[in-house]
Amino acid sequence: MKNMKGQVVLNLPAEKAWEMYRNNEIISKINPEMLAHAEYIQGDGSPGSLRLFKLGPAVHSYVKESIEKIEGVETGRSVTYLVVDGELKGIYDPYRVTISFTPVEGKQDEMCIAEWAAEFEPLTTSTPAPEKARDAALGFLKCFDKFQLSY
Repeated sequence: MKNMKGQVVLNLPAEKAWEMYRNNEIISKINPEMLAHAEYIQGDGSPGSLRLFKLGPAVHSYVKESIEKIEGVETGRSVTYLVVDGELKGIYDPYRVTISFTPVEGKQDEMCIAEWAAEFEPLTTSTPAPEKARDAALGFLKCFDKFQLSY
């Protein structure tokens, strides 16, 4: 199994970033060019739920949509999901991502670190690592800063 990580610092508390990420209505408004729509198609966001992400035109050339099965939730901190359908499923199996929000020590009411971590297995030896997915996810998470000012 291969691994890849990335992180960005956000100028908002971890609890607020967590709330934004978990709320389909809010996350769908953060940057519609990257994420056009999110919805729980089964469940309520707890483990076992299925969440559909329809991606916007900025990343549409790489992945159009992804259905993710939520495997674990540490409330207020992280969510781990397994991609069960969509373009990524046709390239990697498994493809598991953890998104986490950690308060910055001494500034927990102002800042957090948003981390994207993936475990994946390419289906062929010529399949590249998912740098585009990582960069898109981190770019999207960075948009939380601008959006939260209007939220």
